[in-house]
Amino acid sequence: MQKRYGHPESLCQVQTKYCAGCGHGVIHRIITELIDEMGIREKAIITNPVGCAIWADLYFNFDSVQPAHGRTPAAATGIKRALTDHLVICYQGDGDMAAIGTAEMIHAANRGEKFTTIFVNNAIYGMTGGQMAPTTLIGQKATTAPFGRDPEVGMGYPIRVAELLAQLEGSRYLARGAVNNAANVRKTKAFIKKAFEAQMRGIGFTMVEVLSQCPTNWGMEPVQSVEWLEQNMLAVFPLGEIKNTMEAASL
Repeated sequence: MQKRYGHPESLCQVQTKYCAGCGHGVIHRIITELIDEMGIREKAIITNPVGCAIWADLYFNFDSVQPAHGRTPAAATGIKRALTDHLVICYQGDGDMAAIGTAEMIHAANRGEKFTTIFVNNAIYGMTGGQMAPTTLIGQKATTAPFGRDPEVGMGYPIRVAELLAQLEGSRYLARGAVNNAANVRKTKAFIKKAFEAQMRGIGFTMVEVLSQCPTNWGMEPVQSVEWLEQNMLAVFPLGEIKNTMEAASL
């Protein structure tokens, strides 16, 4: 009998520390399935930051590095330049990438660094207690915005990271997926596969943003958080390929 489905070798079989309904586990599964399918586990390295993904080294059955908060692009740059034949993944949350790590991220993309960023956007600070993040929606409540994010009192607007990076010539492939349902999980996996394949072909900066649930800090049950993502986040952060210049870059 042919085995059609199983536990990825690149994903450790351990009990998760993530909250019920969190999207990180699904994203980890996507990443590890692709690494197994591409046959590159021995040449895969992930940089995981401070944040909920600080636990990522417990789950990935391949090499990992844990840089300082917001500094994963710098670490990924050094690793990829030294090990050009390896798959280097920069795994970041919205607080890590779009706040403390903004400069690192923008300049890595502008230089066309040849690693792939997986940007997990749940529109809130997860590990530190539910503070407003750069991607928090207008009107969305957070511990630092108890009445909802209000740009009229200096809280600013949600940053659309993929669209921001699309303006830089060094970025080659940018897409946005989600893990709110099976169909979007499949599409997100296809986006990440394109990004990984582009990296292994030596094409410039690639990133896939993934909209994810955070039931705990949204103050919701898991099912309710999926509905909230669908009803609120998708309108602000539309899914699909934001930029794809891979064919032109490979000529």
